[in-house]
Amino acid sequence: MNNPIQHGILLGDRYRIVRELGHGGFGRTYLAEDTNRFNEPCVLKEFAPKVQGTYALQKGQELFEREAGVLYKLQHAQIPRFRELFRAKLGNESYLFLVQDFVEGKTYRALLDARKQQGMVFNENEVQQLLVQLLPVLSYIHALNVIHRDISPDNLMLRHADLLPVLIDFGGVKQVAATVESQFTEAAVHASPTATRLGKVGYAPDEQMHMGLVYPHSDLYALAVTAIVLLTGKEPQQLIDPYTLRWNWHSQAQISPKLREILDRMLAQRPADRFSSAQAVLQALRGEYISPAPAPAPSAPPYTQPPPTAATEATQAMYPPVSPASAPLPPAKKGGIGQVLVILLLLVGAGGMGWWGANAWLDLQNRPDDPETPIVEEPSPPPPEDPLSETEIQRKEALRQRRERLGIDRNFYVGLVNREFYNENPQLGDRQLTSNPEDAELRAQWDRIASELLDRLEPLSSQARQRLGSFSSSDIDRWRAEINQRHLGSRSLNDLTDARFKAWFGFLPLDEFANAAAFLRSPYGQIWQAIASDYVQAIAQGTALERITFNQGETGTTVRGSLQPGEGKAYVAQLANDQVLRVNLQAPNQATLLSVYPPSGSDPALLEDSVETSLTVSPTKQGFYEFVAINQALDPIDYQLTIEAQNLPSASPPPATTP
Repeated sequence: MNNPIQHGILLGDRYRIVRELGHGGFGRTYLAEDTNRFNEPCVLKEFAPKVQGTYALQKGQELFEREAGVLYKLQHAQIPRFRELFRAKLGNESYLFLVQDFVEGKTYRALLDARKQQGMVFNENEVQQLLVQLLPVLSYIHALNVIHRDISPDNLMLRHADLLPVLIDFGGVKQVAATVESQFTEAAVHASPTATRLGKVGYAPDEQMHMGLVYPHSDLYALAVTAIVLLTGKEPQQLIDPYTLRWNWHSQAQISPKLREILDRMLAQRPADRFSSAQAVLQALRGEYISPAPAPAPSAPPYTQPPPTAATEATQAMYPPVSPASAPLPPAKKGGIGQVLVILLLLVGAGGMGWWGANAWLDLQNRPDDPETPIVEEPSPPPPEDPLSETEIQRKEALRQRRERLGIDRNFYVGLVNREFYNENPQLGDRQLTSNPEDAELRAQWDRIASELLDRLEPLSSQARQRLGSFSSSDIDRWRAEINQRHLGSRSLNDLTDARFKAWFGFLPLDEFANAAAFLRSPYGQIWQAIASDYVQAIAQGTALERITFNQGETGTTVRGSLQPGEGKAYVAQLANDQVLRVNLQAPNQATLLSVYPPSGSDPALLEDSVETSLTVSPTKQGFYEFVAINQALDPIDYQLTIEAQNLPSASPPPATTP
């Protein structure tokens, strides 16, 4: 591990170290100030596994970068945002950091310790509220195939700003460090291979601690342990029988039978006996019907989400959710219990397979031996009394294939279509569509909206379409830095992006959101950022930005071009503060908007989205001035932009006097 970094040190010309927050097996964690964001506090997590040799460190960094890429996709209000991965060098030491938002609050461990000093613990209402507020977060990360792996009171924080629980310290980063150390330390080289284990003793379930296997219901187990620790004030080792691994906590907490039953099911020793998803637990807490735990079956696999079918791809909002817990268990494999026990022994003995190898084996074993005997991992929506017509199924299949061809994320796509659909049908409220004949017209409307939205998104670049749903404010920071290098400011990029968005949707829905951050996280905000990302590329390539220079001896120039509806182009010209600037934009029928910005982003615009296309002004600052022309017409236009910069006449000398 590198030496600790002292207070006040500036890393990467951006992050100023405030203090060390802690350190563990993977490196140190620091509180820092982001000088590029008005000294906003952030957290730097160092990656420094205890390995020797360049190759081992390089492999570790590759794994760490891959895990950081996974975490970067997480965009949830109750998860600290992962901003970037960056390297820094101090003296002879190199550092690799993961940067994330700082959460102002207290861990539930600190809250519990404070209560215990007063002879108190958390009550049932508080714990139930914690579960209800945190389970949607788990549902979100599990849908992205991310498992936290290390849930405990230490890794849950109560945020001061809104009193919501925040999920911190994802175990994937620690898993990378542990894996690297287990594979590349000298002791590991001479030892027999073993699976890398991660998880807090007492909180992580048995399959995670002893076999390295993790599933969504592994997080649910750890969450249940966290709940009973908060309810009882006792550690897991005080509440579980070390020989039978049975939990003995009922007498330590005064709670309702309903919550006790839910927690017991989450704590089931066999993974197949637990709730299979966070959504199922949430339904149980809300009093919705949940089928009882399935009967023991030695070969029952963990629940995994099957891929969407053509009939359900575009109609996710139409069918009420069905709990995966009610799915029938798969039939026993040929060979019976004996074969399963032998394989389990092999898995335990061959721990070097790790969680990936064991999961791959389970997936292989759970394939049906006979196509006539399929394995059902999740029930399909209940068949409607009047099934969808062949025409409608083909229509939905065409939408699914087109979405996949465009590379658009399914969750983002369905959320966007739902938003547009319910905006057009406010009388529906939150009612989900059904497959009944009376909803046929509404389903057709949903599909029409879905097709129209694909039409609007298709002009985006393939890279931008694939990022829909995962853009964040860190992208905007990066774009700002890129265009600033070409003497263009954020206001010009915003003009270009706003115009194209309004051409596609007819409005810019900023008023619908509490702040800019909420807008950027919404489906509309994601599209706005996708448009911006394409403009940044066009600016870099010189197709959306042109630098104007004056030929020697000339004081002005005229540029000409064509713009599609909603399209814009930016120009920059370097001017002095002793000149007169004249600008004139000519286009048919006043179809254009013109913006002119001074060099400093803090100074007011000379023109902004103006229908006035002529300007005469004396610049007060020297530097690069920005000019943005936008086509707001419904048809393509040709335009010409004339820019003149004439020097001010020098002051006349005073008249001569005679004695």
